[in-house]
Amino acid sequence: MTRGKSRDERGSLTVELVVVTPVLFVMALTVIVFGRISEAHQQVIEASTAAAEAAAVEPTAASAQSGAADIAVIGGFSSSHTCVHAAVSTNVGHFYPGGYVSVTVTCQVSLSDVGVPGMPGTTTISSSSIAPIDPYRSIR
Repeated sequence: MTRGKSRDERGSLTVELVVVTPVLFVMALTVIVFGRISEAHQQVIEASTAAAEAAAVEPTAASAQSGAADIAVIGGFSSSHTCVHAAVSTNVGHFYPGGYVSVTVTCQVSLSDVGVPGMPGTTTISSSSIAPIDPYRSIR
């Protein structure tokens, strides 16, 4: 029996590790970025829904606007630092019995601290919610 030439494979593990480690590191950072964006998206949806429902039960259009902003910013983003800049826009153009209130929440998510090549430093997420106003209530 003749054996073929034996190849010297010393150091091949080191080469494989040097090639694979950066790829795995970038993949892990990408998972973190998409997780942060997903969390911010869910927070924006929850904040806009809560703000619209809170604005729909306010007695006046002015109090609906300020109440929606308070609920969206305090209730939606107080527990997390995902959204660095949040803006709340309340449309009370149809604020009458049987009408509706529309609230749009916009959030700017900072991604600069993660540092994935090719990813932007920030991204903006927005969500709108509509809540009906009770048709049998009186509005001042």
